[in-house]
Amino acid sequence: MTLKDFFEQVPKAAAAFSGGTDSAFVLWAARKYGCDIHAYYVKTAFQPEFELEDARRLADELDIPMTVVDMDILSVPEAEENGPERCYYCKRAIFTRLRKAAQAGGYSVILDGTNASDDAGDRPGMRALRELEVRSPLRECGLTKAEVRKRSEEAGLFTWKKPAYACLATRIPTGTRIRTRDLERVEQAENAMSELGFRDLRVRLYGDGARIQVTGDQMQLALEKRKQICDKLGGLFPAVLLDLDERKPSD
Repeated sequence: MTLKDFFEQVPKAAAAFSGGTDSAFVLWAARKYGCDIHAYYVKTAFQPEFELEDARRLADELDIPMTVVDMDILSVPEAEENGPERCYYCKRAIFTRLRKAAQAGGYSVILDGTNASDDAGDRPGMRALRELEVRSPLRECGLTKAEVRKRSEEAGLFTWKKPAYACLATRIPTGTRIRTRDLERVEQAENAMSELGFRDLRVRLYGDGARIQVTGDQMQLALEKRKQICDKLGGLFPAVLLDLDERKPSD
């Protein structure tokens, strides 16, 4: 099945939009093939501000209506407790909230940006999507991440080379209760690292300190900018550590 076939079968839908490469391409394809599409961005403490900015920019460029749905994700006990099934409860809560907003707007079909490279398996988040009957056009049409990036570049979408970005909750060790202040510290630290020229990095909570992970091609830069990194992150964390085991680049 092609995306054209998919959207002929699904002429009206709401799309969960994160501002990332995959969901951006879903919106572009929906618009191209005549689908009545409405984007919904669920704003929680787990998403950094730049994702919302990117989502608004892309929706504006495609002239697709977008609704921002505010949600207190830390009011979901299983999400705040951050156990091994956190992603399941988080996804289920977010998509339940999104579905309610979409139905109020007259949309009954919900789409997301899962692609054919994503391991469906029995991952908690994927399980939640299946239970809520969320459709994944990229996956259903067999489009891999590489193909999505290629087609996004051809379509002129600025998101085509945007690194994959897992939510901020993944920076907190499993089993450690998630606090708003820790999420804010991590986001500020990653923004500071970006200002220093780093890309595709992670700053993870390590005790009360920060553990920085960069890709191999940025390791030398991290060593050269050691003082600047300490100056910028030292006010956020009592200890700042560089992980010498290089981070695998995002797909």
